[in-house]
Amino acid sequence: MKPLRIPIALQQGVMQCLRAKLAQAGEYFDCTFPEPAISFQQRGTSAGNAWLERWEIRLNPQLLLENQQRFIDEVVPHELAHLLVYRQFGRVAPHGREWRWMMMTVLQTPARRTHEFDSAAVRKSIFPYRCGCQQHALTVRRHNRVIRGETQYRCRRCGDILQPEATGTER
Repeated sequence: MKPLRIPIALQQGVMQCLRAKLAQAGEYFDCTFPEPAISFQQRGTSAGNAWLERWEIRLNPQLLLENQQRFIDEVVPHELAHLLVYRQFGRVAPHGREWRWMMMTVLQTPARRTHEFDSAAVRKSIFPYRCGCQQHALTVRRHNRVIRGETQYRCRRCGDILQPEATGTER
């Protein structure tokens, strides 16, 4: 699959946001943080990913192209906050109180764990699951974890364990 070409204006927007948020953090902590490496290689439905030890942020090029400024304003600070929390506190819960504090107090950005972008273009296969109150769509990765017995997922609304829905294609 050929990598998507990110227009230079979008790349500049990403870097401008990153540098502004790094400056905010530097001012808050009275220090200078190194600029993390940025790559546009995140795949799947994740908007981005922070590689802590590598001091790198990976961004989803498809979701960036589709959501542009909203993506930059939400995802870049989100991933940067993970790196800053790692630098300041070490390994802690990914979206725990330190991360929420970093987002809201230091970076002055709403602390949302997940994005709400339309991910139809990046979603390869989805698997229907049910709980007591609604239908859910699990990614192939989560579905395979359930099938292998590695994990269970619960509905955030009703708390029920998600169960695969019969689709008629199972063998």
